[in-house]
Amino acid sequence: MDLGLLKNLNKAKVLVVGDVMLDRYWHGDSGRISPEAPVPVVKVNRLEDKAGGAANVAKNIARLDGQVALLGLIGDDESGQTLQRILAQEHIDSQLVQVVELPTIAKMRVISRHQQVVRLDQEEQFNKEHSQLLLQRLERVVDDYDFVLFSDYNKGSLTLIEAMIRVAKDAGKTVLVDPKSPQLSLYRGADYITPNLNEFRLAGGDSSDEQALTASARALIREAGIGAMLLTRSEQGMSLISATEKHDFAAQVREVSDVTGAGDTVIATLTVMLGAGMAPADAVELANIAAGIAVSKLGAATVSPEELSRKLGQYLRENGEHYQAPFESVLQHIEFAKQNGEKIVFTNGCFDILHAGHVRYLAQAKAMGDRLVVGLNTDDSIARLKGPERPINPLEERAMVLSALASVDWVIPFGKVEENDTPAKLIEQVSPDILVKGGDYKVEEIAGAEHVLRHGGQVEVLEFLNGCSTSNVISKIRT
Repeated sequence: MDLGLLKNLNKAKVLVVGDVMLDRYWHGDSGRISPEAPVPVVKVNRLEDKAGGAANVAKNIARLDGQVALLGLIGDDESGQTLQRILAQEHIDSQLVQVVELPTIAKMRVISRHQQVVRLDQEEQFNKEHSQLLLQRLERVVDDYDFVLFSDYNKGSLTLIEAMIRVAKDAGKTVLVDPKSPQLSLYRGADYITPNLNEFRLAGGDSSDEQALTASARALIREAGIGAMLLTRSEQGMSLISATEKHDFAAQVREVSDVTGAGDTVIATLTVMLGAGMAPADAVELANIAAGIAVSKLGAATVSPEELSRKLGQYLRENGEHYQAPFESVLQHIEFAKQNGEKIVFTNGCFDILHAGHVRYLAQAKAMGDRLVVGLNTDDSIARLKGPERPINPLEERAMVLSALASVDWVIPFGKVEENDTPAKLIEQVSPDILVKGGDYKVEEIAGAEHVLRHGGQVEVLEFLNGCSTSNVISKIRT
């Protein structure tokens, strides 16, 4: 696998077409039963709106740095307006078409004590006339994209999917489909379809043993005129099956918290990796890893390049390979975290030889918020600050070790030139909620403190662990 291609994630230009919806969550506590009926009374204290359905697929692509637009149907209502705002926050190009006579599909869930009490669905089935509106818009915009991804939730938006696929293929686009219909011939011409095991069986697939599974999958894609099938198999992992090849991938998660939206993560990751230039088997391998990360989280989760890189590094580290996301992408991910209400903590240092003092210090810093950003001096910066014999470990290795710590979310190098040996400029770009510095400092002496305080943040000074320092470690080694 060529990990260098991970730097091309933003090369993927994807149009997601399908059933969009708004997922609404009403969180609260329930301590009594209603006197009106034998149901719990939930006192709502928090509301949460999220992109759902095909919009969640687009969100997964955006979180992986892909360039993505979303084409779907919404109503002339508050739910549609809310969904539009979410798309703008997620840097998703909205191509949504308004249908005046029908509502935006919305699913409202009441959550109490981490359990779903009830779900309320607001939806009407879209018909052929509504789907025709999407087909006409697709014909106008398809040339602007490299990939067209159809996300079918059986709500009627893709009633004319056969014609839509023809439009995309006639324009020379790679087509991927997350199918719902057991009639796979509806997806004729698609390059990839991604059914789960149950959908595979409903379409006529035989999963009684590996030989039968492979043979029936090949028969299905041959009869339907589809290029390849990525079959998601729950605890059995995934299989990429074409007319001539079959690649199996073991499940990459030890403990499943929630499988909601896992299929969205799979097809989104597959598309972005293909767009980055990866071979299909390598793209599926990363989609499999991403799915393992997603199902370990609650709700319809997304996966960042940093999370994917960290998980990938667990079994590629013996090859000495490491991926550092581009700086602009990291800043975007930090902004996403802020939009989700997460508190950003920043600290910096050389971290030349990581020791117990560093580990404790970073854990304490992370505990002050939700996400920890570590500014890391470059090799040239360390040499200027500490002398020509330093650093002991080069930047890439120091970044790899820091990234492996559970407390560290992002590592950003700074100090390429002498005037940037302090992290002041980087702190202005990150604009953290909390700036943390270790040692005996006054707040006014800390680089970047003035910016953080001016923007309503706080600055904290932590004590180092006595006897722990890189200099002491080097001295002991030399003696």
